[in-house]
Amino acid sequence: MITGWHRPTRVVVHTKRITDNVRWHLSQLPQGTEIFAVVKANGYGHGAVAVAQAAKAGGATGFCVALLDEALQLRSAGFTEPILILNMVDAHYLPLAIENNFMVTCGNLPWLKEVRDQLAANPKAGTLHLQLKIDSGMGRIGFAEEKNLLEAYNLITQDSQLDLQGVFTHFATADEEDATYYQEQLAKFEKLVAVLPERPRYVHSSNSATALWHHAGVGNVVRLGVSMYGLNPSGTALALDAPLKPALELVSELIQVKLVPSGQGISYGKTYTTPATEWIGTVPIGYADGWLRKMQGFHVLVAGVPCEIIGRVCMDQMMIRLPQEFPIGTKVTLIGENNGQRISVQAVAQHLGTIHYEVCCQLSDRIPRVYQEK
Repeated sequence: MITGWHRPTRVVVHTKRITDNVRWHLSQLPQGTEIFAVVKANGYGHGAVAVAQAAKAGGATGFCVALLDEALQLRSAGFTEPILILNMVDAHYLPLAIENNFMVTCGNLPWLKEVRDQLAANPKAGTLHLQLKIDSGMGRIGFAEEKNLLEAYNLITQDSQLDLQGVFTHFATADEEDATYYQEQLAKFEKLVAVLPERPRYVHSSNSATALWHHAGVGNVVRLGVSMYGLNPSGTALALDAPLKPALELVSELIQVKLVPSGQGISYGKTYTTPATEWIGTVPIGYADGWLRKMQGFHVLVAGVPCEIIGRVCMDQMMIRLPQEFPIGTKVTLIGENNGQRISVQAVAQHLGTIHYEVCCQLSDRIPRVYQEK
């Protein structure tokens, strides 16, 4: 997708806030615990490379991604730190993982046996670094039975082309007030890890929520995700008693301002009709940018004043009701602070009936990312 540099809509990312967020988390962890910054999905929409740089400055010693391509992006940008690919990689592409010294997730025996056979057919391929994924209750990928986990461990440790680097799991409810299921998952993870004849280098279960609200079971690595970006992992379910700062802002400008008479329909479907003479502003952002049609009825900030989004959000533009005439080029804040007022990602998510993760991730690459070191 083409990035729209020649219009005023921007995602502004404050990289120092990411650095400070990582540094604070590190200060709260037991000595010797490492942070692997999770920069999958283009750094949760913030920009993977810039986020990785900021996280490294804050003390992160490794990175987690979801795709082989995301890992390759970091290596191409010059990062030499450990990189864990959280999903299983098609065996056909594993030479790239070996060449670039990635750690790849192993979640089931059929995949592992296919990998073993392919490497055996190519003894000069090199060594593949693996981490075993345990399904302690997420129901996604991973080993849930002791027998299968132990068989995988033995297959890996008895093969000179395979190198076991770690074992990990992921919690489903660490961001909820009721910790019952979290405790069940933690107990299952610890039970399965105990089956292994020897603990590998990395043993980890903690995501952002675990690091914030559950000190037991941290392991020696925290996979720091959404809280690194300054967002509460629980949304509003749990209070966030931490000095974390949101890193992302979404801004644009007014490109047209006009006085519209009473009874005028606005946008597709005429879902809004002016009840009186109103000043209407047009903002160059739409659902193709990830600012969804459901944002109708929400608001943005102009000169610190909440201005309602009226009519349906179009593919590339939307209209807002202004309290007065503003000059063309006036700043419009969709997420972030404007003249002492703030719109949070969480507020946008609540309007959409979703979570702030999705709001950030759905911001299209059509919107340029601009980085400020503050």
